[in-house]
Amino acid sequence: MESRPDDLVPPAMHKPAIQCAAAEDASLLRSPTVSSEEFMQFKRKATTIVEEYFSTDDVAATANELRELRVPCYHYYFVKKLVSVAMDRHDREKEMAAVLLSSLYGDVIDRPQVYKGFGKLAESCDDLSVDTPDAVDILAVFVARAIIDDILPPAFLAKQLPCLPEGCKGAEVLHRAEKSYLSVPHHGEIILQRWGGSKSITVEEAKAKIADILEEYLAAGDIGEACRCIRGLKISFFHHDIVKRALTLAMERGGGAEGHILDLLKSASDEGIINESQITKGFNRLIDSVDDLTLDVPNARRLLKSMILKASSEGWLCASSLKPLVPEPKKAVVEDDAAVRQFKAKTLSIIKEYFLTGDIIEVMSSLEAENYACSSSYNAIFVKKLITSAMDRKSREKEMASVLLSSLGMPPEDVVSGFHLLIESAEDAALDNPAIVEDLTMFFARSVVDEVIAPSNLEKMEEEAGRGKPGGSSTGLLALRNARALLGAKLSAERILRCWGGGATGKAGWELDDVKDKIGRLLQEYDCGGDIREACQCIKELGMPFFHHEVVKKALVAIMEKRGKDERLWGLLAECYGRGLITPNQMTKGFERVAGCVDDLALDVPDAGKQFCCYVERAKKGGWLDASFPNGVRS
Repeated sequence: MESRPDDLVPPAMHKPAIQCAAAEDASLLRSPTVSSEEFMQFKRKATTIVEEYFSTDDVAATANELRELRVPCYHYYFVKKLVSVAMDRHDREKEMAAVLLSSLYGDVIDRPQVYKGFGKLAESCDDLSVDTPDAVDILAVFVARAIIDDILPPAFLAKQLPCLPEGCKGAEVLHRAEKSYLSVPHHGEIILQRWGGSKSITVEEAKAKIADILEEYLAAGDIGEACRCIRGLKISFFHHDIVKRALTLAMERGGGAEGHILDLLKSASDEGIINESQITKGFNRLIDSVDDLTLDVPNARRLLKSMILKASSEGWLCASSLKPLVPEPKKAVVEDDAAVRQFKAKTLSIIKEYFLTGDIIEVMSSLEAENYACSSSYNAIFVKKLITSAMDRKSREKEMASVLLSSLGMPPEDVVSGFHLLIESAEDAALDNPAIVEDLTMFFARSVVDEVIAPSNLEKMEEEAGRGKPGGSSTGLLALRNARALLGAKLSAERILRCWGGGATGKAGWELDDVKDKIGRLLQEYDCGGDIREACQCIKELGMPFFHHEVVKKALVAIMEKRGKDERLWGLLAECYGRGLITPNQMTKGFERVAGCVDDLALDVPDAGKQFCCYVERAKKGGWLDASFPNGVRS
């Protein structure tokens, strides 16, 4: 069945796959640094690992052994070997193979390798049928099971079919998986029970047990016991329901339940009990049903946003892979409402106290107490009052207001609503503050530099003001135009950051040279063998998310200076991007800055331009950069 190394097949034998996008993507997984001899060695070790797993049924040990081989570009072969061996065994081994793939997915074997492994299985089905007469049906079940377990996308069936010769058994596998298994009623339970994997528990029973585990956890607070119970269910394909139910329970209970639930999910993620795919699927299911949940929990959307931000900042949720959370319908602020008037009075007191103490944590606590329902209208009022109060004071308070706005982590749409309130009142405020245009310009520009709002938000605000909509005052429109022009200037970020003295610390500026030195030292320390989590924490503790493009620039330059021989720093960038620590905007800005200095870098690294183009391509494939980012170095 394994007569030749997959990557050593003559080119002519891959002709059908050349027309297939999936095959093209798979071909990119090959690493030019891995020799064919090392591949043959990997094959022998992978075969041993598979045989040992079927003897011991030890998922953790198998994961460690596979990880220790340190050749992730050939994990697709492990997928193929595991399934092909299981096909010749009893149902017990088939179920064990399915469970192992689900357990390794994401943590040890990444999605493209699983995809490629099943693609290879489909291509070799004619050979597999020689030793296993019912290979078509068995492999169809494996494909369907992988889709049910969420380790293979449903689109695999349609994308892989054009890659296969017409009339081959691989094509029959894909047709049977779709028509005979995935399209029938209750297909999930049928497929899961095919090899005896979940006969002891139905979906309804699983949901009931999940509910019991969560209730007991909230009552006792024992994370270890809860994780053991989740693992004991042996329904890794259904862990998304645990995530959804846990988050829902946190929102319904309120109080300290949210913190306990997030701690549990983080531990389950760190220990590999719930994989990244299942966590993402659980959050997406809740996003889909959040409108219904708001009937029982009015601020459900707000609470969900808060939990997404916390999970993303802790590194166990990739927020960029989630569905967009549609904002709640905007409600007009009733200016003469008694509750609103009371909130405004409290807000002024909070802001005045903050300008005296500089205690951001106290502001966050006070604001949470006053705006416990996370009202968008109240957030907008706070933004307006904060900036209005700052504009009546000195540069110190203006800087403090910008720092506070960046630290609060309000949803961008709430900040934009607050800016609209400022624009609406700008004409009247100009009577008392002749410099209001300059002040608003700097606040608008600073909010973009601090990534409180996106550049597109500013552009949309200008369009609305220019169309003469409510709030389209000439003063506000002029400030918006000035802000966009200021942001488009060279080195605008540094000038904007220094406009009010660089913070409430009393320093003469942000001292960006010191920050650059710190970034350089932490990157050097990590590259010399440091811990990746510690490096991420150090980057986070810099407290300058608007300057993370410098991390990207320095890391890329260091990688290129070593001519790609040591890519630990590339791994650090991948980790920072996956955690949401480096945003797409900062990643793009970092690459743009490197593009601007490649000519100078070429004096020391002659092939700098060629290397940079390669890294741009890799970044695009990893989803770090938009496809429109230029491949070539700008002149």
